[in-house]
Amino acid sequence: MTAVTDQDHGQEQGEAGGVVVCQGRHDPESGGRWDDGLIARRAAALATDPEDPESEAAPDDVRPQVEAYVASGGPLRPRLDALRELVGLSRARLDGTTLAEAGRVLDEAAARQRLSSRHTVVAIAGASGSGKSTLFNSLAGAQISETGLRRPTTAAPLACSWTDGAAGLLDRLAIPGRLRRRPQQGGTEADEALQGLVLVDLPDHDSAAAGHREQVDRVLALVDAVIWVVDPEKYADAALHECYLRPLAGHAEVTFVVLNQVDRLPGDAADQVLDDLRRLLDEDGMALGEHGEPGATVLPLSALTGEGVGELRELLGRFVQERTAAARRLSADVDAAAAKLRPVYVAEGRPGLGERAREEFADRLGEAVGAAAAGQAAERAWRRNAGRACGTPWLRLWRWYESTRRPGSPDRAAATPAPPEEQLTARQRVEQAVRTVADAAADGLPGPWAQAVREAAVQGATGLPEALDELAGKAGTVGHGRARGAGDDAGRGTAAAVGGGGVVAAGVAGASGVAHSGRVGGKPPRPAWWPAAVLAQASMTLLQIFGGLWLVGQIIGVIEPGLLTPALVMLAGVIGGPLVEWSCAAAARGPARRYGQEAERCLREAAAAVGRARVLDPVAAELVRYREVRERYVTVTEFSTTGR
Repeated sequence: MTAVTDQDHGQEQGEAGGVVVCQGRHDPESGGRWDDGLIARRAAALATDPEDPESEAAPDDVRPQVEAYVASGGPLRPRLDALRELVGLSRARLDGTTLAEAGRVLDEAAARQRLSSRHTVVAIAGASGSGKSTLFNSLAGAQISETGLRRPTTAAPLACSWTDGAAGLLDRLAIPGRLRRRPQQGGTEADEALQGLVLVDLPDHDSAAAGHREQVDRVLALVDAVIWVVDPEKYADAALHECYLRPLAGHAEVTFVVLNQVDRLPGDAADQVLDDLRRLLDEDGMALGEHGEPGATVLPLSALTGEGVGELRELLGRFVQERTAAARRLSADVDAAAAKLRPVYVAEGRPGLGERAREEFADRLGEAVGAAAAGQAAERAWRRNAGRACGTPWLRLWRWYESTRRPGSPDRAAATPAPPEEQLTARQRVEQAVRTVADAAADGLPGPWAQAVREAAVQGATGLPEALDELAGKAGTVGHGRARGAGDDAGRGTAAAVGGGGVVAAGVAGASGVAHSGRVGGKPPRPAWWPAAVLAQASMTLLQIFGGLWLVGQIIGVIEPGLLTPALVMLAGVIGGPLVEWSCAAAARGPARRYGQEAERCLREAAAAVGRARVLDPVAAELVRYREVRERYVTVTEFSTTGR
């Protein structure tokens, strides 16, 4: 059973205005020793009387254990292994307080499994005056535990072992040798069935002495089963139900609840109280073992008159002979620990990085690095390259002259960094992209794992702006030099900044080179019709020159006059040049558009690859770790015997 809290009862509850106060549990330093003189003298007499069978358990019983705990073929072993792996994988993500209960369960399970499996440790617990010690003596068949009207009567745990080899178990309970007894056995079939039973009489859980309550909680956390003794007056006590029965509802299979002192109830009052007790246990969430179903055993008895004690002995005998109490107790402990861990392992929905989230992240990085602008600039660069090859020489000469006189010439624009406000906007785009993809990946995850995913994304994004800056810098290294004379939008078309230095996709030729040829500074490809267009434009230029020289020769008298023919030749060149240039421009639209799209796609993919390596992969690694611990948690809970 898991550790529970102490509480005050009776008068303390009334003084608190009806509020039940459950105090914290502390391990006693002295193992629960308490000496009122009478018990000490009786224990000494029993230890020195060689004829008394109760003196067989010497104070320093160091006899070896019968055998170590051997786990059955049930699911307890894989559940404990999975819980151990779960704790190990979670230490870097969860705080020690969250994992404390699971660690305690593992430690207690290891300690119990090192001890005897042929013994079943059963504690008798109850409130003051409920008759615990009387029932203890009735089951043992001897006056072992002190009874009386003075409260509290039982001040320290007292153990009674039916067989040898339980010293290790009693040492674990910190019960000293002077408080270990042997029962009065009559050799009956019921006594034979109890072989292997270790019965522990506990102090009152509602004792006014705080040390008594601490001992109760300490021992309840270590025993294999517990018998709760209630009486007709206190069976509905809020402290009992709220501080013990309700927190231990998952341990119903190793719990007995007996209604003692039924001899004091007239007529059918005992049945009515018993039914009400079952109702309260049901409200506590404790399953009742009725109609052959697993759960807590509830029965009435009178320890004073012996009514119902024989039935309890038979039930205990079958329970002990099954030798599954320790395993069921540990399994219930695992269930309780898993229930406490559920909020940090069970996600709402199906968290993870979907394809849509990845695509949106890549699109945002593409926008931040200026992929769309780079594609448009690459398209214009392709068309300008075609214009330089197929355009008329006079028009190209005029454009060059105009570009050298304008303040915003391409060579100046290519060397001008993006303005600070544009750089800030690009940095914000990257930060927003990282936050968005981290939130999408962490959506539905438990708090600690969602925080781990966000931290992984933030840490990976620390160098992301610089990495994108380097990417665009490589794309634009050669482009700066080749952008001169290419038009006033060649350098400005791809300007985008990220971070301090910014990501500047300046130099259209550089960006387009990466997009097409996979190397920095690659030249745009030339279509098959390009040489013919260049030859046609050269022919038109020659016709203009030839016609002009012909006319000059006629004017100076070197050639015979005849203006019509040279004028027609020159006119053909003048009209044919622009016509060839226009035709080339029309033919270049399709290839230029495809070239720009390819440049945009490659730059976008390059930015996405950087983001994937620095952000998405660490986030995916955290999600994989969560799936691993989630699988371990499922293994811990899938064989639950309490339905938790």
